[in-house]
Amino acid sequence: MPNWPADGLILLAGMAIGATSIGGVAVVPVLSGIAGVPLPQAIAASSLAFLPTGLLGWCAARREAKVWHTSWPLHTAALIGALAGATAVHSLPPGAARIGLALLTAASGLYGLVSAAAATSPERPMPGQAALFALGLGVGFASALSGTGGPVLLLPLLILWRAPTVTAVAAAMAIQLPVAVAASAAHMLAGQLPVALGVQTGVILLAGAWAGRLVTRRLPGRALRLGTSLCLIAVAGWYGLSHWSP
Repeated sequence: MPNWPADGLILLAGMAIGATSIGGVAVVPVLSGIAGVPLPQAIAASSLAFLPTGLLGWCAARREAKVWHTSWPLHTAALIGALAGATAVHSLPPGAARIGLALLTAASGLYGLVSAAAATSPERPMPGQAALFALGLGVGFASALSGTGGPVLLLPLLILWRAPTVTAVAAAMAIQLPVAVAASAAHMLAGQLPVALGVQTGVILLAGAWAGRLVTRRLPGRALRLGTSLCLIAVAGWYGLSHWSP
């Protein structure tokens, strides 16, 4: 049965992904906090839902030569890390996962606020293969553990490295695919993958991401990032505080 408030918020999360690449972290809080899905199942469904947007990001990265030629260490490590993270989800205490996800959502919002206000810095080349492998391993594990797509973790790290913005965004969007594939496979092998919910959520996210790409052509990028960041901080506060509500 449709849950219109949850579906509407997931659509907005998809729009944020398409417009700013940092909205996907809100999906699990919406599924578990609004739709009432148990947290491990919400994380598994979210991992599957990022497959369509991950495929789009992967295809876009193929057109960015600098990303495509350096992406194999990143994506190979992300596969390994995501398998481990998705396996660990079902043994993690729900309270710890909930608070961790709230903190991650808040950090994503704060990153958006800081990056929107920061002055531009001189760019550096992308990290070397060993560093990319380490990044992929950590991002894959944490993304699968939290049910986020990957960009919310990888993009801030690459921006802090001062990697070229276009290359960093393309790499962050592309990492969704190996994370989603590996995490979904791990959840399926564990018998904990709600396929119907994941597919439904993925369709809504994809529609939102497409709409978000259209919105970016009509609104200032800084305004979009500020609005998305404030919404993420609000979601983090609500989701974290609701853990202690009666």
